[in-house]
Amino acid sequence: MGSNVIEDDGYCSLKDLKLEIKNHAADVNDSFSLCFWLYLPAKSSSFPSTILYQQNSDINNSAPFLALTANKEMILYPIHFLPQDAPNSIKMETPRAKSKNEVPLSKWVHIGCEVSTDVLRLYINGEITGEMSVTSTSYSFKNVSLFGANEGVSVEGYVHGVEILPILSSIKDCYIKDPPMQLHVDGLNANDIEEDNDGVWIVVGGKASCRRKFSLDVVLTDAFGHSVNKEMEAVASLTYADNGEYVAKSDDSEAPLLTSYDGMEFASWDRPSKLVNGRASFKLKISQLSSKCDNKLFRIKFFIPKMEKAYPFLEAYSHSIRCISRNHNARPSTLIWKRSTSAMHAVNGTTWFDGDSGEPMNNIVHEAKPTPSSKRVKLGQGNPFVTLKSDNLLKQRDQQSHEGHKLNGRLLNLEARQDTHEQSCNSSYDSDGSEATNSCKSIASNRSPVSDLTIFTYCLGNLTEKSLLLKDLANSASEKDVVEFAMQVSQFSGCLHHRDQIRITKRMIEDGTKVWSLLSQNNYHVLWDNMIPVLQDQFMKISCCRNRILTQQDFEVLRRIGSCQELVTQETFEKLWCWLYPVGVSLSQHGLNEMWDSRWIEGIITKEEAESSLHGPGNSLVDPGTFVLRFPTSRSWPHPDAGNLIVTYVGSDFVIHHRLLSLNFFHSSVGKPLKEMLLEEQELSRLGRITTRSMRFV
Repeated sequence: MGSNVIEDDGYCSLKDLKLEIKNHAADVNDSFSLCFWLYLPAKSSSFPSTILYQQNSDINNSAPFLALTANKEMILYPIHFLPQDAPNSIKMETPRAKSKNEVPLSKWVHIGCEVSTDVLRLYINGEITGEMSVTSTSYSFKNVSLFGANEGVSVEGYVHGVEILPILSSIKDCYIKDPPMQLHVDGLNANDIEEDNDGVWIVVGGKASCRRKFSLDVVLTDAFGHSVNKEMEAVASLTYADNGEYVAKSDDSEAPLLTSYDGMEFASWDRPSKLVNGRASFKLKISQLSSKCDNKLFRIKFFIPKMEKAYPFLEAYSHSIRCISRNHNARPSTLIWKRSTSAMHAVNGTTWFDGDSGEPMNNIVHEAKPTPSSKRVKLGQGNPFVTLKSDNLLKQRDQQSHEGHKLNGRLLNLEARQDTHEQSCNSSYDSDGSEATNSCKSIASNRSPVSDLTIFTYCLGNLTEKSLLLKDLANSASEKDVVEFAMQVSQFSGCLHHRDQIRITKRMIEDGTKVWSLLSQNNYHVLWDNMIPVLQDQFMKISCCRNRILTQQDFEVLRRIGSCQELVTQETFEKLWCWLYPVGVSLSQHGLNEMWDSRWIEGIITKEEAESSLHGPGNSLVDPGTFVLRFPTSRSWPHPDAGNLIVTYVGSDFVIHHRLLSLNFFHSSVGKPLKEMLLEEQELSRLGRITTRSMRFV
């Protein structure tokens, strides 16, 4: 019924699209359906614009057939033509079907058009979004051509899977058939990268002796988010964030972006990475410094090199990157604030300060120096969890040390509670500031079997080194020794918040071993669908939550955190477990447990989802003071922030902020709910809740 010009496995530019509709008396009701996938790059298009034009072979003038308004609403016009001397205007007073929602940019959207002599129907992603009755004309379907926006039009777009069908065909069937591909950067699996308070990533680069390796994954998915298993390779290159130009080689002719293979460094463009099950992993280093490039920010561009054309949907960019030298002091990170060491030991200091304004806040929301790397942690390369015996020494020691050890009524480190078993839901492991202060006496009177070298190795190591050391320690040391080691690390590092992740090690590994054994039954892989009910049950037990279960959306985020495919390996399970277990431990505490059940804590959502929820109609920000609570998806055991809460809110400056909550202060404030403490903050006034459609307020 129609013909079209499509290239590169069904992809082509919108300006190259041309369709011919040749109507015959045999066509049902003189009608047709048009289906195609549409991709509009965010930075290459302006609106209002016409997407498809219509033209009759007997008339020279063209008219809009499919267009986008200034608000990016899709409009479908009937088949009709103007006299040759009539102006070509999109504002014609004519019947039209108009979508109710905004068409997203930089994302594949399926468009369906049903056109007949009496009705127009517009479909977006398989659903009817606009419908209008029209009046037939004598020349409606005579040798009509449809063509895309040409070079002189401001819109740039790409199409895939274009089909012209009889109107009786199902547009929904076309929607689910042959979805297009798109390349993404998987930010949840970024390793050895810090995030500054302006959202910029921090990477240590420069000379070969100073620069540090970091890891990024890219994923190739279809329009529905499913992995695409194609034999392809991806390449990484370094660009400037402001203009997208490639960063040139340095004076010593060293490539600006290097990739690491088997301990050797290569120019990134010389070593593509294969996509395996839709995922490619890159171990990268940056030889350039922002300070030597006019303080410019960088971005890493990933692309598929062997396509016939360079399509923007097969390119993906990282966040903006500030590359610093090893001795450079980065600004405080948005997601990893901690109090400074001096604040931790200031017995008489009762005022807390917000890092943005410098104004005093008698609050639990604050920032200070960034903690170490946000690297995702693995418990080993294919090795099982270490099976350990459990006892009550940790609980007994914690309860004994709690008595009389408070500084001005405020406990000084973040809470990541240990007691997670169902039978101990009502107990808590309070973190006492004076416990670290007095630990020197304990060390002097009871020498720990853990050497000083091990303690300092832990304090100076990265997260991978910390996790491996804790595995060995949990396998060889007693529960009492692990607790003593946690106290010594807190003492020598000056950071009490490191202690909590050490204290949960034994039970986390023991429980993880049991769960994997239950799931795998000695098999190497486990079906993801089979994992869901077991994870649901374990989360309920760890968190002691009975009134709120994990939703399908929660499991989708968990799946991304663990990089889980349909078949889950032990390695990816352990990655997921290292995130989920500290979260469950935190929720097992009195106060947080109730907030989870009542949905005051949104919980398992991404940073992007939280930010999106703070936008109202027209993509404008909601009122200042509106906030949501979530767990940071980039913090896993043994990172000291694992299991803690982030408040994402609209500030008085109409900018979205992310603040780490000081749960230790909350637990020290006996009798005052966290809800009340949050609403007492100057910057926080009302809770926003994320729904499937929009945010509503309570």
